[in-house]
Amino acid sequence: MMPLSPESAETRPAHPDLSDLRVALFSGNYNYVRDGANQALNRLVGYLLRHGAHVRVYAPVVDKPAFAPTGDLIALPALPLPGRAEYRIPLALGWRARRDLASFAPNVIHVSSPDIAGHRVVSWARRRRLPVLASVHTRFDTYPRYYNLAWIEPVLTAMLRRFYRRCDALVAPSESMAQVLRDQRMNYDISLWSRGVDRDTFHPARRDLAWRRGLGLADDDVVIGFLGRLVMEKGLDVFADTIDDLARRGFAHRVMVIGEGPARAWFAARLPQAVFTGFQGGADLGRALASMDVLFNPSVTETFGNVTLEAMACALPVVAAEATGSESLVENHVNGRLVRPGAIHAFAEALRAYLVDPDLRARHGAAGAQRSLDFSWDRINQTVAETYQRLIRQNRAKQPIT
Repeated sequence: MMPLSPESAETRPAHPDLSDLRVALFSGNYNYVRDGANQALNRLVGYLLRHGAHVRVYAPVVDKPAFAPTGDLIALPALPLPGRAEYRIPLALGWRARRDLASFAPNVIHVSSPDIAGHRVVSWARRRRLPVLASVHTRFDTYPRYYNLAWIEPVLTAMLRRFYRRCDALVAPSESMAQVLRDQRMNYDISLWSRGVDRDTFHPARRDLAWRRGLGLADDDVVIGFLGRLVMEKGLDVFADTIDDLARRGFAHRVMVIGEGPARAWFAARLPQAVFTGFQGGADLGRALASMDVLFNPSVTETFGNVTLEAMACALPVVAAEATGSESLVENHVNGRLVRPGAIHAFAEALRAYLVDPDLRARHGAAGAQRSLDFSWDRINQTVAETYQRLIRQNRAKQPIT
């Protein structure tokens, strides 16, 4: 199933009434660390509230979150994740959340993370014969390979299958990820909740050569960019090895890294000539991204690839791993290049083509900008609201007549 086209969106009411929805949303990270998944969740909640839905969010909270939450947020008991203390593991529903759930009386549950609290609320919903929608935001089953624990992936996949099969339906952010879930037999009702792009923030006109000069980048430098949280599962090792390959072969380039994270010191040591901008947000992020010349995204853990879409909206060609998410956005040799994951020399060859051919960069960048026009946040979030409504109707049809 592909994202709805602009034409199909025109058949919908311009101002849908969602007042029949009472959504309880559970997240392992709603706002304490900023990432693409929780940005999408906050946008969804904002859309639902604007159109009359009733929403309550349940997630871990911290004293200094990355941004203010959209909607009412109820704290879940949680502990820091060992080795990654910036993240929290929800341990249970807790008495406060249970009491609030009972008072709120949702008619649909949305779980966005297969954690302990997610398992508990699925059980809570099943006892009350409430429908459950699960959204899939990341390839959790691929994470162990970045920490020398690849042997555990089959076990983790089996655990995820048990969780997702207890839900009534799944939504995935890309068709490629939805197909992976089908192949893994995670559920039999899988549809798309894609992602949109903020065109006020991400646009070719945001390119700022004066800002680049302030970073020591000349106007004629071809800048290969990385955008994302600096953690090993984003493919930092593949990125660095590919840049080394280009340097050994004498192809002139510069590297810009946008983002922060626990692996920054490691990444900076591997790329001593790179420019690290640190975290960028809002208009600053749009300026930084548009001021690159090509985005390199070697990650295989994303289910969609928000950064890929944002780069495309800025008219940048994208070199990405041939993996879930990117496969649904990048058309090979049209708006970028898809390369077998981990294939260092092939990544370097794809980047080399953009380094030496400005016309190719411009042509593929323009094609990406055109492709990005298909992604509207409101239209995309309405598909989730319609999925809630469908599950509620189906659930009512299954209830015994009294």
